[in-house]
Amino acid sequence: MNKISVIDITTGNKVEELELSDKWERYFNYKNPQFVLHEYVVAYLANQRQGTHSTKTRGEVRGGGRKPWPQKHTGRARQGSIRSPLWRKGGVVFGPKPRDYEIRLPKKKKRLAKYLSIADKIKNNNLIIVKELKLESHKTKNFVMMLKNLNLDSQKILVVDKSLEKNVKLATRNLKNIELCRVNDLNAYIILKNNKLLITKEAFLCL
Repeated sequence: MNKISVIDITTGNKVEELELSDKWERYFNYKNPQFVLHEYVVAYLANQRQGTHSTKTRGEVRGGGRKPWPQKHTGRARQGSIRSPLWRKGGVVFGPKPRDYEIRLPKKKKRLAKYLSIADKIKNNNLIIVKELKLESHKTKNFVMMLKNLNLDSQKILVVDKSLEKNVKLATRNLKNIELCRVNDLNAYIILKNNKLLITKEAFLCL
């Protein structure tokens, strides 16, 4: 796979062919890419967690300083505190405490995961390169018509450009199946969670 088509966004027709550089061969022929991608996705989702969850142990719950009743001769089970985990409004046993979920990955592995995810899109014909992404109007229906020209109207699509125009942002903000991203912010997770990758020629050459 040495060449990939560049499509005109208004007509949906091929206007030119883009020759892939030699570096892509490494990613197309990478052995077991799913292990790298799995490791990246697990780390990415873990790093999104705030880790601010917290519960109180029996020592942190207010009250319970006095023994509720004598140890013996009451006929009831012995109790030392009304804030025991056995009691209503008592402490929590082994509950969550604030912690850091961060998983650090080397920069080279992050970069590798990004290119492997793009290579997967190319191999499965899920990457569409358009000559440019410019809209004359900010209306959503115009963008939807453009997607129909490309047969992408029923797909989850990641739209990537070097810098996103205002009209593109306004036209896509009401579409749930469209996600926008600048090429400098691209990562493997957002590529993998979308069915199609729609990228401009200028942004693709920046990869």
